[in-house]
Amino acid sequence: MNWTDVQDGFSGLFEQGGMTLWAILFASILLWILIVERYWFHWRELPDIRARLLNDWRTGRQSVEDAMGLRRMEALVKDLRAEAGRNLLALNALTVILPLLGLLGTVSGMIKVFEVITVFGSGNTRGMASGISEALVTTMAGLFTALSGLYFVSDLESRADKVARHFQAELVEGG
Repeated sequence: MNWTDVQDGFSGLFEQGGMTLWAILFASILLWILIVERYWFHWRELPDIRARLLNDWRTGRQSVEDAMGLRRMEALVKDLRAEAGRNLLALNALTVILPLLGLLGTVSGMIKVFEVITVFGSGNTRGMASGISEALVTTMAGLFTALSGLYFVSDLESRADKVARHFQAELVEGG
């Protein structure tokens, strides 16, 4: 298989899927860019932010025994959780939007099938196949990308919660 065959295959797929498949592609690319960015952040940048917040706690010389110290600790944990959870709302929205885009493609494809039936009757199977193909391709693409992204979004949410819990425990223990 050479590059031309791959190109022809993708061009045929996008021809079958119609405009909705392009929207699914755009949303999928955005989803995966955000997922990769979040993992990069957790791996490279979050440890520095955590260390800076821990240093802020230690230089403040406060403890969780008094109300002011408790509020300050909660604010530091909240800041870390906010940084760790940034863009998770957008990621969750994209995992919800992708299957809906697939459903939109399904409806669009079925409308094309009914248009063919209205004009030509049920004897034009080639015309009907085009609409059915659009319906199936967009449904598959929307569900596949949403399901594959759902795992990683869930993992990122649990990582953000875990980092915040461990940070709070470290502050309570005395940093």
